[in-house]
Amino acid sequence: MDLIIPDSGLIIWQAIIFLIVLLILRKFAWKPILGALSEREASIENALLAAENAKKEMANLKAENEKLLEQARLERDNILKGANEAAKQITEDAKTEASKISSKMIEDAKLVIDTEKKAALSEVKNQVALLTIEVTEKILRKNLSEDKAQQELVEGYVKDLKLN
Repeated sequence: MDLIIPDSGLIIWQAIIFLIVLLILRKFAWKPILGALSEREASIENALLAAENAKKEMANLKAENEKLLEQARLERDNILKGANEAAKQITEDAKTEASKISSKMIEDAKLVIDTEKKAALSEVKNQVALLTIEVTEKILRKNLSEDKAQQELVEGYVKDLKLN
């Protein structure tokens, strides 16, 4: 039973050894352990503060990014609006220019047609006049070879003059 219930001397020696070990630990190990714990606590607190600051900074950056995105969207919309207006203006200018060119071409074609028409009419008149002169000359040679025919021709012209 000695093993189960220790003697009082053994308990006293164990208590003394425990106190000696406790004093040695306090002198050599307790301060470094407490220092390490307080250092660890300070580093954890600093890490938490840094995380909080990073979180705030991320929120600020997010808000700033949202502003930049909104500005970029507005700028994009303005650029697209300007491009659409420029395209419409270019289209209108091209239509106007094409209309002017087509009108000028039509006017030029009308002038050319009118000139060609006048030239053709003049040519036809000249041809008719030449044919008339030739026919008249042939008729007159044939008919005027006789004196009686000449007399009838002159009388016919005089009658025509009086009617007109």
